[in-house]
Amino acid sequence: MIGFKVTVTKLVLRHPSTPTEMPAFRQVGEKQLPNPVLCMAWSPKRDLIALANTAGELLLHRLANFQRVWSLPPNENTGKEITALAWRPDGKILAFSLGDTKLVVLCDAEKAEILHLFSVENPVSCMHWMEVLEESSVLNSFYTSEDESNLFLPKLPTLPKSYSTTSKIFSEEKSDEILNLLGEVRLNILVLGGGSGFVELYAYGMYKIATLPGVPGTCRSLCLSSDLKSLSIITEIRSADNDPEICYIQLDTGLLSECLPEVTRMARKFTHISTLLQYLRLSLTCMCEAWEDILMQMDLRLTKFVQEKNTSTQVQDEFLELLLWGQSSPELQALLMNQLTVKGLKKLGQSIETSYSSIQKLVISHLQSGSEALLYHLSEVKGMSLWKQKFQPLGLDSAAIEDAITAVGSFTLKANELLQVIDKSMKNFKAFFRWLYVAMLRMSEDHVPPELNKMTQKDIAFVADFLSEHFSENEELFDRKGKYFNVERVGQYLKDEDEDLVSPPNTKGNQWLKFLQESTHLKESPLLFPSYPQKSLHFVKRMMEGVIELCLQKPAEVIGRSVKQAVCLPLYTVPESSENTPRLFELPSLYNDKKTNMHYGVFCMPEISPCKLYLLRKCTDPCRPVPNGLMAIDLSKVLCHSNDDAAAGVSSDCVYSCQDARFYDDETLTVVLRASEEEENRGRVLAQLPLGSALSCEQEFNWDPSLRLDQQSGTIPVKGLVLENQWRDLENMKAQFVAVNGIRKVACVLSSNLRHVRVYEMDVEDEEDEERPESQNASSDQDGLEEMPAIQGEAEGGETEGGVQSAKEQLESGEALELS
Repeated sequence: MIGFKVTVTKLVLRHPSTPTEMPAFRQVGEKQLPNPVLCMAWSPKRDLIALANTAGELLLHRLANFQRVWSLPPNENTGKEITALAWRPDGKILAFSLGDTKLVVLCDAEKAEILHLFSVENPVSCMHWMEVLEESSVLNSFYTSEDESNLFLPKLPTLPKSYSTTSKIFSEEKSDEILNLLGEVRLNILVLGGGSGFVELYAYGMYKIATLPGVPGTCRSLCLSSDLKSLSIITEIRSADNDPEICYIQLDTGLLSECLPEVTRMARKFTHISTLLQYLRLSLTCMCEAWEDILMQMDLRLTKFVQEKNTSTQVQDEFLELLLWGQSSPELQALLMNQLTVKGLKKLGQSIETSYSSIQKLVISHLQSGSEALLYHLSEVKGMSLWKQKFQPLGLDSAAIEDAITAVGSFTLKANELLQVIDKSMKNFKAFFRWLYVAMLRMSEDHVPPELNKMTQKDIAFVADFLSEHFSENEELFDRKGKYFNVERVGQYLKDEDEDLVSPPNTKGNQWLKFLQESTHLKESPLLFPSYPQKSLHFVKRMMEGVIELCLQKPAEVIGRSVKQAVCLPLYTVPESSENTPRLFELPSLYNDKKTNMHYGVFCMPEISPCKLYLLRKCTDPCRPVPNGLMAIDLSKVLCHSNDDAAAGVSSDCVYSCQDARFYDDETLTVVLRASEEEENRGRVLAQLPLGSALSCEQEFNWDPSLRLDQQSGTIPVKGLVLENQWRDLENMKAQFVAVNGIRKVACVLSSNLRHVRVYEMDVEDEEDEERPESQNASSDQDGLEEMPAIQGEAEGGETEGGVQSAKEQLESGEALELS
């Protein structure tokens, strides 16, 4: 302490209920993992921990014996480089970010299924998911009335399983899970941070509520206060000449706090809208899968027939000749009997009828229901936007919302148009196939059933009209698509292309359209939805999503501009030599004390003072000062060793430095300590540091804003601690990092090689005589290596059929433990 102008106070701390000779931590699991761990996070509600490794896997383990519940392998459609993890406050959804594809994914914690994903501009380096705890009478009335839409809208039908087997991302029915994305009504916000000052806030993890400009450097850690008054950020600012500089930044998010009821209502509505868009996308995916390529066989074979036939007569004429006289050319007879065949024609007719019926049901029950719900919620948002006193400061634009309503109306019209095309096509194909089937039976001289042999003059006229409409050779179509015919009219609506429909609906003779064209007042009326007759359903859907996206963007921009920087404190520099350290675990770490509305930051400056841990405090209200804003905890001789250590000749003056520190709860810090090089036989230590006494320091630190903290560290007030029993030696483990959850009273320690983990229950005595789990004995590297094949076997077993059910049973089997 020589050279410091402060007095160092030493406190001896005893745990009130635990005997001195026995640490209050119980080891419950240990494993060597096959791949290094990149990030880990405890569930806020269950004894579950999520791990992401270098292989791109997302793993979920249970506290007991560190048992694996499920694993989510890397997906080529989502990404393979997981960069950050965060749990939704209710523990039902797990968010993770992917650096290679710039995606954020929301995963069902129970079934290991991807429910929702969205792209971001920059790779995410850290994320934080918080829940608002503020109460008000306005909010309480909103919470009770939030489900009013259920009184006016029918429940959305569940999407069928059978049509989602080939989906690239979604493999099972998702409609119920998608609706569960809404979660609790109380507002929760997912905060994302990345490089180039990238910071975004997503209400309920889905709706972007703010894009924050002007944050310097790359975000290393984030923490949004539960009262929404401020956001704490740790950033790493790089320059060409100097080492990277670590800074603490506090942003004033007062608008979110002042307009909390309005923000909650708006965010909830937009989350409903985002969920419905997801539902419509999946409905359209099911429709595309219900449509079969077999329906194109007729078009392709007719095109080939035209290209190979020697006669100059048109195909339409040859079919009409067969219809009127019962005679056909040898080329047409060969086409029908050798390529289509009687059996093939029958199968084709059945496939068309089945496929069209399935698509028709999906349009009526899913697409129309989702569109109606979307119109309902957008109309409510429009009403909110007209209440300018409340919602104009948040950026709600009634004109943009009106455009979104119009786009949804156009999508609904296009869905109705598809229904009409399906209905007409089913009638046409039934009549045509019935006639052609009889004609082919006669060609083969087979018996024609009496019920099929009857054909009236009206039936003949109907088939003739069908032939003239569908079998005319169109040179323009041939040049564009490489074929003459487009008998099948439904598939063109389901293609995700920008080109116009090959065969748009025939609107000649439509009296309503004629009336609109002739009416100067109705032609451009905003009350009428445009129909886009030349475009596919996919095209109109994408157009609708774009308009709604514009509608959603403006509040994020307006709220983002309202956020101002309140504090910017340069802390210290990071030597380039530490570049190999995993950034996801590195200090500083942030914490929000919800009871006292305080931001905490804990960090080390190993280059300046390796045996000190620094604690920074800021009020969530940037305008309110806080006493003891910065102090240091001296860890050099923090442990009080037992008599057994003294008898063994171990010095009680062992010097320790901090490897990692995480907030266990409002009053406790969990740390991993490392003995100095001279005392390496003491190994690593897991300890609990009570903060109450340490924060009672009366001396204030006067921060010189012109200097970095590490340049004035000698004047920081220092507290010394001596722990008697709130620590434990981590034998046979080079512990480096720790993840904790004070609510569940659990901790997970990770080794410096990022593959060796141990899990502890923190407030339970370790019974030495109790037989430990088998996996707990894998303390050495050799034991860990022997265990690796078993771990890999678990991963392989997770891919077998029924793996999801097994995971669900494992989750349910631990309910007694979780609720304790």
